[in-house]
Amino acid sequence: MDDFATDVFVNRDDPIPTVILDGSIPPRPRTPSTPAEHSDNETPSQRKGIRGRISAFTEKARIQDQLVEKLLARVVPLDDAQIPQDEPQKGGSPGVVRPNFNLTTMSNNFRRFNSRIGVVFVFQARVIRLLSWRRPTHTLSFLAIYTLVCLDPYLLPLLPLTILLIGILIPNFVARHPAAEFSLSSEQAIGYSPHGPPLAPAITVKPVKELSRDFFHNMRDLQNSMEDFSQLHDGIIRLVVPRTNFSDEALSSALFVSVFTICLFMSIAANVLPWRLIFLAIGWAVTCMGHPAIQRQIQNAHEKHIHPQEEKARGWVEKWVERDVILDNAPETREVEIFELQHLSNAGEWEAWLFSASPYDPLSQARIAGERPAGTRFFEDVLPPSGWEWSEKKWALDLWSREWVEERIITGVEVETEGERWVYDIYDEQATEKVGVVEQPTPVKGKDKAKSSPPKPSWEEGEDGDSRRGEWRRRRWVRLVKRKNIPDTTA
Repeated sequence: MDDFATDVFVNRDDPIPTVILDGSIPPRPRTPSTPAEHSDNETPSQRKGIRGRISAFTEKARIQDQLVEKLLARVVPLDDAQIPQDEPQKGGSPGVVRPNFNLTTMSNNFRRFNSRIGVVFVFQARVIRLLSWRRPTHTLSFLAIYTLVCLDPYLLPLLPLTILLIGILIPNFVARHPAAEFSLSSEQAIGYSPHGPPLAPAITVKPVKELSRDFFHNMRDLQNSMEDFSQLHDGIIRLVVPRTNFSDEALSSALFVSVFTICLFMSIAANVLPWRLIFLAIGWAVTCMGHPAIQRQIQNAHEKHIHPQEEKARGWVEKWVERDVILDNAPETREVEIFELQHLSNAGEWEAWLFSASPYDPLSQARIAGERPAGTRFFEDVLPPSGWEWSEKKWALDLWSREWVEERIITGVEVETEGERWVYDIYDEQATEKVGVVEQPTPVKGKDKAKSSPPKPSWEEGEDGDSRRGEWRRRRWVRLVKRKNIPDTTA
């Protein structure tokens, strides 16, 4: 097949340009290559006979493998190191295979990809040609269509159908029914007629021939496109990330307030803005900026008027941020609690048991389930929550024991309002005497109801020795914590 066959998509115009942004690292100089350097003349010479063809094909495949292996060796310099492999995921979608990295598979996929990526570069080259006013009639026609779509957005669904009709179906039909050839000096000019059977074969799209000139054209454009993406990625990172990642918290906060204000304005005024005219003006402005003469004017205006005022504008923004944005420099603090639990021994003395995050009250889930309280034996072993650190040196006893009992709606306890502020379990004599199923008492009627004892409170206030107490008591300790600075691990 000829290098310039018409059934492949290859960008045979100017190479895809590389963009160099301000502050970016310029791409490495490329060695200029002539078409003859990558022509099919470098492929093995045609030999006669079956053996000659097989040997030529084997030699050509060997050259392709060597080329791709050298390219991958530059990209993946592992030096006999083991390639990391991901564990296969279970429960994937049927018909979907996710193979791990393999140099042979990568080599084959790269060759297949490079043979078929030409359609993307052709589209990219035509868009560049359209927006750079190479042919003003094409650009003006594009602006006319864009204007119609902006003024009447209901034409937008018609656009892809029109492209399918005019750009694909009609050219393919004309290719199968070509016009008759005639000489300009002929007296009888024969017009185009679609009648009759097809005269030419249908157009099919094929991948480019490996190691052909078109193959290297695709590699050239792929190389430049990767450079463009890297430059664009680095430029966006330099422009957006320092202003949005709160490394400069005042600047990011000012940006947040500005964006939030714009969101409020847009939520109110979005329905009254002339969006058709706005998109029309933006499209015309962007397209006109691609004209070489207008680009020169914009460059001169930027150097004369905008560039000298950049430092002044940046200083004004910094002063506004410094004057109006007030940050809370004090770290966030919270109060944490721990409960000191003590157990009544058989000798009638209170024994230090442990420090727990739960008060272990009579109706707690762990108490009902018959589980022992969980915690630590010593104060020094109590750690702050994850991501926090101690803001105070010592624990403080909570003197308002009644409040935390009421907040948790704890019942069946006696609150000590003076002294050491213990909260005792109320001794339940019936619970110790009754074994097995406890029947509910029958309701009292009439005069007997008045003689019955009044209901007891859910908790009581008292001092030491007021009444018999249960086998557990607890009191609450509090301490302040503050957020801990997270070390920078990006270096």
